[in-house]
This record gives sequence, C-alpha cells and structure tokens, in this order.
Amino acid sequence: MPKQCFGTSHVPLSPAVRAGDMVYVSGQVPVGSDGVVVKGGIAEQTEQVLLNVKAALALAGCTMDDVVKTTVWLENASDFGAFNAVYARHFPKDPPARTTVESRLMIDIKIEVEAVAYRPV
Repeated sequence: MPKQCFGTSHVPLSPAVRAGDMVYVSGQVPVGSDGVVVKGGIAEQTEQVLLNVKAALALAGCTMDDVVKTTVWLENASDFGAFNAVYARHFPKDPPARTTVESRLMIDIKIEVEAVAYRPV
C-alpha cells in the first residue's frame, strides 16, 4: 500500500502520513490556528501541542486512543512535572509508550511532540 499524506504545511512536511496501518504525525509545536505561538508557560504550550497532535491525527482518521508512541522534546527538563500533568489528561487510559528528552528546539518554544498511531485501514 502506498503512503498517503494528509494536510498541508508552510514548511516541507506533511502533518500526518499513513503507511499501511500506521499513521505518523510530524512534530507538533504550540502554535494556534493563527500560526502564532501561544502565550503562557509549559502547561499552555503542552495543551496547544496536544490539540495540534489530535487535529493532525484526525486528518488521517485517527484519535488520541490510536496513539501507540510519542516522542517529546522539552526545552527545559524542570518543566517535566507540569508537562506530565497536562499530558496525562490527554491520555487518561492506556497511555502510549513515550520518550521524553530535554533539547534545544528549532524556534523559541518550550515543547514539541510527535506521535505514531496504529489504526487498521
């Protein structure tokens, strides 16, 4: 089965790509629908990022329940507790496998999240 790309972006990437039963969501950053980074700290930025992940998943017919793995980049490891509290609300049952690292990010943001989902076609 060939890959299917979903959504558009102002940079050379697809927000979501389906390859067979797997859906790969590109790293999502805390920008609102207006393209502007949301104001606030790690809690507000995490909330926006996870809403963006949810929206990218929806392009491919998936939900947060289909997510099997996430990778999280935090600009500052001391934000882990506040990030984790917001993240837990979005994955209240059977959370996906996750890798979380501290990293310098490409723009002035506190968090980026990518996701992999499994949803048979």
